[in-house]
Amino acid sequence: MKIKIMHVGELGTNCYLLEDETTNSAAIIDPGGEGDRVLAQVQADGMEVKLILLTHAHFDHTGGVAALHKALPDVPVYLHPADAALLGTNVFPAIGVPTVPYDEGDTLTLGSLTISVLHTPGHTPGGVCLKVEDALFTGDTLFQGSMGRTDFPGGSYDEIMASLKRLGQLPGDCHVLPGHMGTSSLEAERRSNYYMQEAMG
Repeated sequence: MKIKIMHVGELGTNCYLLEDETTNSAAIIDPGGEGDRVLAQVQADGMEVKLILLTHAHFDHTGGVAALHKALPDVPVYLHPADAALLGTNVFPAIGVPTVPYDEGDTLTLGSLTISVLHTPGHTPGGVCLKVEDALFTGDTLFQGSMGRTDFPGGSYDEIMASLKRLGQLPGDCHVLPGHMGTSSLEAERRSNYYMQEAMG
C-alpha cells in the first residue's frame, strides 16, 4: 500500500491517492480540484483508477470530480446518501455525475486492500472516515489538533463530538490523514487534541 498526498483546489485540500502496488490499482480520495492534474499523477505512477471516494460533499472536496468522471466515466464515485441528498444546495454544489451510496459498515475492495467505511456525521450529515489497514482518512471530521467546523448548513456539534469519541475509541493507533493541514496519529490526537479529549470525557 502506498499513499500520496496532493494539495488541490483553492483551499489546498488534501487529496489522497491510495495505491495498491500488487495490482496497480488506485483510489482517489477527495479530489477537491484540478482533476486533470490528479489523474496525470495517478497515470504517471502506472496505476489504474478503480474508485473515487468522497468523505463528504463540500465543494473543496468534490471540485475535481467532474473532470475525473469525464476522463474515467466507468469509475464509480462513492458518497454517503445523506450528503448526496444535499447536492445542489448551499455549500453542497452539484457535481454533475451520479454517485454510488456507501454507509456505515460497508467495505470496498481495491486490489488486495479492504477499505472500511465509518459514518462520522457532524461536519456534514453524510461525513465518513475511511480505514485501510493502519491508515485513517478522516476528511473534515478530525484534524491535527482540531476538528471540522459545525456552523455550516447540516453541521452538528453534538454529532461531531460523538464521531470524535468513536474515532478515539478505535483500537490501537492509526495514521490520521485529514482533509486539510498536516497528518497525525490517532494516539497523538488522543493525547493532545482538546476536542477529542472533550468528546471522550
